Formats: sequence, C-alpha cells, structure tokens
Amino acid sequence: MTTLKPWREVAIPHDDVLRGTFQQAEFAADLSAVQQNKASEEYQDARKFFERTFITEGMRLLLENVVKRLTGKGGDPVIQLQTSFGGGKTHTMLAVYHLASRSFPASELRGVEPILDNAGGSDLPQARVVILDGTALGPNEVRQRGEVEVHTLWGELAWQLGGSEAYDLLKASDEAGTSPGKEVLVKLLQQFSPAVILVDELVAYVRQLSHENSGAGSYDSNLSFIQALTEAVKQVPTCCVLASLPESELEAGGERGQRALEALSNVFGRVQALWKPVSSEEAFEIVRRRLFKNDIDETVVKATCNAFYEVYAADPSYPNETREAQYRERMERAYPVHPELFDRLYQDWSSLEKFQRTRGVLKLMAKVIHRLWQDGISDYLITPGSLPLYDTEIRTELINYLPNGWEQIIESELDGERSEAFTLDGSNHFGAIQAARRVARALFLDTAPSVSSKANRGVEKGTLLLGVVQPGQQTGWFNDALTQLNDRLHFLNHAGDRYYLDTRANLRRTMEDRRKSVSADDVSAYIRASLQRQINVTMFVGIHVFTSHHDVPDDASLRLVVLPDKASYFAESSDSDAGRTAASAYLKHRGEQPRLNANRLIFMAADQDAAGNMRNQVKTALAWKSVVSDANEARLNLDQFQLKLARQSLEGSDEAARHTILDAYRWLLVPVQSASAGNVGKLDLEPRQLSSSQSTSAEIERVLKEHEDVITRWAPIHLSNILKTWYWKDKAHVSAKSVWEDFCKYPYLPRLSNISVFEQTLSQATLTNEAFGIAYGYQDGRFVDPHLGDGYNAALDGSVLLVEPSALTKQLSKDASTSPIVTDGGEAHPSTPEGDDDETPPTGAKRPRRFIGRVQFENSASAPIKFKEVYDEVISQLSKDVSTRVTISIDIEAHSQAGFDEGTQRAVRENSKTLELLESDFEDASSI
Repeated sequence: MTTLKPWREVAIPHDDVLRGTFQQAEFAADLSAVQQNKASEEYQDARKFFERTFITEGMRLLLENVVKRLTGKGGDPVIQLQTSFGGGKTHTMLAVYHLASRSFPASELRGVEPILDNAGGSDLPQARVVILDGTALGPNEVRQRGEVEVHTLWGELAWQLGGSEAYDLLKASDEAGTSPGKEVLVKLLQQFSPAVILVDELVAYVRQLSHENSGAGSYDSNLSFIQALTEAVKQVPTCCVLASLPESELEAGGERGQRALEALSNVFGRVQALWKPVSSEEAFEIVRRRLFKNDIDETVVKATCNAFYEVYAADPSYPNETREAQYRERMERAYPVHPELFDRLYQDWSSLEKFQRTRGVLKLMAKVIHRLWQDGISDYLITPGSLPLYDTEIRTELINYLPNGWEQIIESELDGERSEAFTLDGSNHFGAIQAARRVARALFLDTAPSVSSKANRGVEKGTLLLGVVQPGQQTGWFNDALTQLNDRLHFLNHAGDRYYLDTRANLRRTMEDRRKSVSADDVSAYIRASLQRQINVTMFVGIHVFTSHHDVPDDASLRLVVLPDKASYFAESSDSDAGRTAASAYLKHRGEQPRLNANRLIFMAADQDAAGNMRNQVKTALAWKSVVSDANEARLNLDQFQLKLARQSLEGSDEAARHTILDAYRWLLVPVQSASAGNVGKLDLEPRQLSSSQSTSAEIERVLKEHEDVITRWAPIHLSNILKTWYWKDKAHVSAKSVWEDFCKYPYLPRLSNISVFEQTLSQATLTNEAFGIAYGYQDGRFVDPHLGDGYNAALDGSVLLVEPSALTKQLSKDASTSPIVTDGGEAHPSTPEGDDDETPPTGAKRPRRFIGRVQFENSASAPIKFKEVYDEVISQLSKDVSTRVTISIDIEAHSQAGFDEGTQRAVRENSKTLELLESDFEDASSI
C-alpha cells in the first residue's frame, strides 16, 4: 500500500493540539466570559469561532429561526436546548450571540451567509443580546450596574436590554423580589427590541432559591417570571428566548435541582420549540473542524477510505454495513478518525453519566492525537486499536468514567510494557504490527462501558477486526492475537462469537482446566442421553442408542440402532470405516448367536469429520456443569454475577452440544443387497444423509420413506412380482407367513415398516384377481377355502397361502362347472368334492357386505368409557380392512323435568354450531 499516506501526512492538527497546551476549559464555551470579553480568542472572536465551528443541521435551523424572529418574519419565540451533558448547547448559544451581535459582517463569518439567505434576513439588524447565566449570577448577590443595584433575574434582564432607562420599568419588582407581570415585560421588550435572550444553566440558579422571598425573589416568583417572560416574548415579533436545560438528573444536581428541572421543563414545555441535537454523523465534522486544520487533500482521503472499503468488501467476516457505499462516505467524513472509533465513543461511552457527549470526545481525541503525533504512529486512519492506553493521562481520562479496577487490568493485561499483550507481541509473528496490543485496546474501548445486565454483552469478532485492521495487514494475524489473548487474559470473557472485558476474573480458565479431565466415557454417556431425548421416530418399535448387539432383539420389529460416537461414518471413503464395521457386527450377530432378522435393522452414525467438534462441545458442556454443580454445593466460591454467568454458559454450551450432536449424527446406514434373476449380491450398507433443516425424527422418517428403505403402504402388484421372482417356481403357492419371515431376514427383499402393512397388502389383493389369491391350505391337490377377487379380509396366520392367480382360477372354474344333483325331493344341491367334510364352507359362498349396529347409553357419565369399549371391540375390528368404509352416527336425546334454562340453551346451541352437528334443537314440553 505504498500509494497511501499515513493520516499524519494528510491531516495536520491545530497548533494547540500539537503542543498539548489545551485544557478542558478551552473546550467549554462560557457565555459570560465572552460577554465580558474574557474568553479565549477562538470563542471571543466571531470569525475564528465560526472558522472552527461545524454548523450542524440543528444549529442551522436554530440560527435561521433566530434570523426570522429578529427581522419580524416569523420563527419560534421560545426554544429550549435540552441535550446530554457536553452536547453543544452553550456552543450553539454562542453562535446565536455572535450572529445577533453583528460584530463582523456576515461575509467574514464562515457558513453564515447561506443561513441569512435561506431565512430572508440579509438585512439582519444588530440586536441586543441578553445573557442570563445561572452559574455567573448568584441569587444572594447584589450586582452593581453603574449607579443601579440589581437583585433579580428580571432586574438583570432589564439592565442588559437598556441600562437604567430599561431598569426603571422593573425597578419596583426588582427591589421587592416579586415577579413583574406579563404586560410590563411586553412593554420592556417592545421598547428595546430586536433582542435575543440567552438563558443558560437556569437550573443551577433556581435550585438555590428557597420558598421565602430573598433579595433575588423566591423560588415561586422566579418560576412566575420565566412563565411571564415566555408569554411576553410571544407577543413581541422581534424577540426570542433560547434556554438550556440539562437532560439528566445527574446534571440537575441533587433533589432540589431535580425539582427545579421538572418545574422549569413544565414552564418551557407550554410554549417551547425543541432544538434538534447533534447527530453522530455531524459529530465527525465537529471533531474534525475543531482538532485539524482545513487544508486536507480530499484526493488522498478518498484513496485511503477506498482502500479500507476494499478490505471490508473482500472479507465477509466484517459487519455487513461496511460493504455498503454509505460506509465509505462515512469514512471520508470522519477522516482521519475511523467511524468505528467515533461510534464507540458516541454510542457506548456517551451512555455513561459523567461522559460529555461532544466536549468529552473532543477532550479525549485531542490528547490521543497529541500522543500519536509525538510517537510517530503512521496508521492510515486512527482506529480503536490506535488508542494509546499506555499513556497515563489518556488512561486516566478514560477510567475516570468507569468503576474501580480498570487501572490494574490495563497495566497488567492490555497495554504498556508490563502487559500480557505486550509480551505476546514480543514473542509472536504478529508482534510486528502490535496485533495483540491493538486488539486489547479495541476490546477495552468496545466493551469497558458496557454493563453486566446488557442483553448481548461484548463485541463480535467482525466488529473487533473493524477497529484494528489497516490496509495491507493480514486479518489472520489479528485472529491469532485474539485467540492467544483469549487463552492468556484473566479478565477477557468469551461467549459464542462475542468478547468482552470485565473487572471480574473470568471463569473460563476454571472451566478449561476441568474440561481437560472429562473422560471419553462421560462424553459418550452425555451424547447417548441427548440422543435418547431427541430421537423419537414412530415407525420404529425400538430405538437402541449405543446398545451392544447382545441387547438388540432379533425379531420381526423394525429397529433403529444408533452407533456409539466412536463408530463414526467417513463419507469420503468407500472403504470400511468404524461405522460400517460396527453396523456389520450387528447384522451378523446377536451376542454369540447369528442374527436372523437382518432386514429389520437400520443404523444411525455420526459423521467422522463432525465427531471431533461434537466431543469437544460436549466436554465444554460437562465442564460448565461441573462448575455450576460445585458452585451450587458451595464447593466453588462464586459471587452472584459469576454464578449467573456460569449458569448462562452451561445453558449455552448445553444447547450448542445438542445442536452439534444432531449435526454430527447426520448419516443413516441402510442394509441393502442387490438381486436380479434370482441371484443375490453382497450385503452392503447404503448411506443416507440427513438434512439439518428439519427435526431429526421427522427427517429420518422422510428420508427412509423417500428412498423406500422402509415401506409403510404397499400395493399388491409389488408383492405379486416378488412372488413370481422368488417363490412361484417349483409350485404355485407359498406360505404367507414364510414370505413375511423372509422379508424380515433378507435385505434384498422389501423392508416393510410392520406386519400390518403386509396384512393390508393381502387384503387389498383380494379385491382383484390379478395379483394373487388366498387359500387356507392345500390338500389332495386342492386349495382349501380359496379366494380370488372376492374382497375376502385375510388375517395372517400359519395356514394362509399366497396362490398364483391362474392356479386358483383353474380350480374355481372347475368347481363352477360341476353340475348340480337333483334329489328325490326335487331340491338341487351343489356337489361336494369327495373328501371334504361338512364343516368346510362352500367355495365361493356369498359373504355379508354390510353391518349395522345400534347402542344406547342411559348414563351420560359413563358414556365415554362405554363408547371407547364399543370402538375398541367392534369398530376397530370392522376398520382393519382399509377398503371398508365405516360410518358412525351419534343420536343425542335429553329430557329435563324442570326445563332447560337460558344459559344451558345458549351454550348448547353455540357449541352445536361450532361442532357442526347435523341437527340440534330444543323442543317445547307439549310436543314431547
């Protein structure tokens, strides 16, 4: 980045900043000092004042309002300036003072001419300016003004407006300490206008007054005067009042000050127009104008800011807003200070009660720039990482706003030759750019003002990097520095992707020590318990988590076997891995015996690449569990904040462990076996990857159904094809039970979810004569009780045969062609095949196709129990065949001797409508 220039070669500080001769008072505008011609030149001289003043949007609107008011062209008569401490109220009043005083032509005041043009006040007259400064005027002081003694605020107002002539109008009120009436004030203002009345630090004056009438008037009479003044100014079109009130109770000063602030706010609130405070973007310009000279090469500024912008655009780890064009514009306006430094000062540090929003930033930045200039720091922009905390004066300035304890933390860990960060820079590759110290400084600036109750305490890594990286530097160096600081610092806390400093030593070191002692067995037990809670797939009769093959039953039930974390699956290799090896052992054996029903097992395994992260996260959760447990049992001494933090860390690590476990267990291993033309291939395990976008249980079921690894509904034609391929070769029938048993054993056959699917397939097959027929035995060359296409509801038992349709059709056709025999009585009877006994039902006998039942419950209390019995014993039997349509109707009839009251009728009618009853009505007793 040789084409870029350091900020010190582009933006030259003002001489007082370079010399370090500034004092805090120089940043505090003083109205009375200017009025008495005792202020420093930059405040006293209107030309130099506007030279160093950035006219904010709020100041511009206010100055335009004053111009309109003084020229009689409208404008608000009363404006209250209420912002935070050090927010620029008095500075704005000084701008009004210099504008109204007209000590210099507008053409010599930078930025003023456009204001006059916009307000139509190019002929702005010289106005009388009154300054009522509550800190300069003592309530118990009698002020000698020429030959006149002034006692009150209203006496001071009159004297400043027109000397003894004006004072005579209010002399009686001033001497008596009673508020003048509105009409007298209107007369005074009309006679001596145009006028601007600047009221500053009024709370500081009023809070000293008692309710008794002293020389300066009573508390109540002063409030009455302010109210009368605001009302009077409204009636004089060439007068206006600007009053500053503190924003916070701290600035108001004690209970009396707070009462005075509330009372004055109520008075001004009736007529005031609020002043728009300084925005963060305008604050950039205020600091830049006050601390740096104006001759800055904008070409270099744009090149520098564009270089930073390109760094952010190329790396997604930085905050999203840094990749927007507006952020580049922010950098240009803030140059040579990085916007991140301003943001932290104005957003975080300004939230501290004692930190002055504009004045405090100016004071701090003047010291920072002076020290960086002295030390020859050649950064392209001044960032949070540039902050020289090693400077005693700067460090003291900052920790003055913070609780006790930060001094030692900065010296021992963050900055200076005795700090841990300094040591790290001296022993690592990133020390050439002071990466550890820069990260530590940014951490301090970003997080020291935060409070423990803040919802998301700390700073994300991307924001932290934003405050330290300069173009041409490797981000990885700062990442390395942060990692080592996180391992070494006792006061740096880390939660997720957020980091923060605290005056309390962190618990992480305790947790890390305990983490090292967590055993592999403890990790496996945690993972097992988590999976047992989270996996519940209804298609499996049994879910066996980390269960040995000895204890997994060998039966016809479908079972999911979750393999131990060490038996992980490696997707990148087709060779045998721990997961495949473990699953194969289950398929071959149950204990010492060979396993028969291999087609009833499906396996779930952790991904080998994710298993390490899973175990690490579980170790962290177990370590935090140990910390919290010992704290609860008083074996570890923690204060309430630390205990809360430990519990939050336990909760967060538990949640993270749960997610990483599910993320790791992303593979199903399904036993498969290829087969064609009756030839069977080698048993293998087919991997199925689970998506993490859904619940794991639902995803397992979806994947197995989608790949037809488990079949929950099966058409008879598929079973027919299986029978043709594997069973109807030597004979035209096979035992249905043996087919089901084969389905449980051999992975080359379909894997049905349960025996009910098989039975439903048999029942559906009886509705057609194309798939297969059903018989209950084969004796003497004939099928016993044959059924084909007659809708017979077959139940699976040992005698059921699945018969090739043509073989069954042949027998049924032969039976149908047998001639009837006529007896002596003239009745015809079908012939009975020789050898059949009388109990055998006639072939093709017509079966009933409809069932009608009716039940009545006399006792309404027992009706639910009785209905359940009817459902379980009757309706469920009728519903076993999926082709059966069952319709259930409920008749409700109730008789009341006393008659149903209105409430009962209304409730029943509304509920009947909601439940969509086909018929519901009440009848009159006479109709029963």
